Amino acid sequence: MDRREFLRMTALAGAVGAGRGVMPAHRVWAAEEAAGGEPLIQLNWNENPLGLSPAARQAVLDTLAAANRYPDAHRDRFVEALALRHGVTTDQVVLGNGSTEILQMIVQAAESPRASLVLADPTFEAMSRYQRPLAYEVVRVPLDSRYAHDVQRMRELVASSSRPTVVYVCNPNNPTGTLTPDDELAAWVEAAPETVLFVFDEAYYEYVEAPGFQSARRWIDDRVNVVVVRTFSKIYAMAGMRLGYALAHPHTAARLAEFMSSDNANVLALAAGLAALNDNGLLVRSRAANHRSREIVHACLDELGLESLPSHASFLMHEIPGDLDRYIQRMREHGIRVGRRFPPMPGHNRLSMGLPEEMERFVEVLRDFRRRGWV
Repeated sequence: MDRREFLRMTALAGAVGAGRGVMPAHRVWAAEEAAGGEPLIQLNWNENPLGLSPAARQAVLDTLAAANRYPDAHRDRFVEALALRHGVTTDQVVLGNGSTEILQMIVQAAESPRASLVLADPTFEAMSRYQRPLAYEVVRVPLDSRYAHDVQRMRELVASSSRPTVVYVCNPNNPTGTLTPDDELAAWVEAAPETVLFVFDEAYYEYVEAPGFQSARRWIDDRVNVVVVRTFSKIYAMAGMRLGYALAHPHTAARLAEFMSSDNANVLALAAGLAALNDNGLLVRSRAANHRSREIVHACLDELGLESLPSHASFLMHEIPGDLDRYIQRMREHGIRVGRRFPPMPGHNRLSMGLPEEMERFVEVLRDFRRRGWV
């Protein structure tokens, strides 16, 4: 098979049924998990339901011929583009196999026999998972009454300890979707000694519409104890391609890179990432779809009298009366996958935003659950 035929077959791989065109990328996996012949609606992993942008898909096809080569040249171009986008130098950018590898690098790089890891409860689990074989003392601080990070309590705990500390701040927070006020974080960062390393996970940064929200990127030029973590998994719709990055002071970036796996970003992901980075229309479309989907869900939740947390991400956390595990199973039986249990919030479910038509189906099922007395 020559290259032209290979590319043609690749482009046709997503076709479904005569005359029905190409199946969106996000539906191929759903179709493989079909129940009773119907594809499951995936509202459980905070993926971008729009799938790769057309520019990114084309970039992948155009780069297939280079898949037998190591990614150095592609890597250099991508890092230069990221540095230009964020107004930093290339030695302030560290690439990861998804942002989770960046979090793993941080945990490994900052480890010492006396180190502490301070994080909210609940929050994204990667940091606490990666520290398990290491020597950290883990300190979990419940979210405050706003479902924001309890910055004051975290500060008090860190100040009362002589240990070097890693502070993990997921903002917007996952799984709650809530924001922690910038002024509270700024006051702490600007007063903290360098023995306190702040890790700001901004996976959902591009979805935030709240006025006054600022990235922690503003501190990295002058402070070696701040790392900003971003991903292409969310608004750029590349969760399956695994591409993330850190922005940090050059000294800090160099330390993280010591724990980076070699060639951790492949040529196809780098090509797609570069194309997506330059596709402003993708961000506009993703935000618009997310906004409309949230409107649909909020209207139904208000109608049913079910509380939801203020979300600034591509998902929302909402109240579910009764047995949460049974609710999750019933949704699955009705063709919808919703989020898993997130202790210590057993009365809430995290719902990823799918396409507006998928959310219409979700609220139809949720209203049926109310009629049956299940929620």
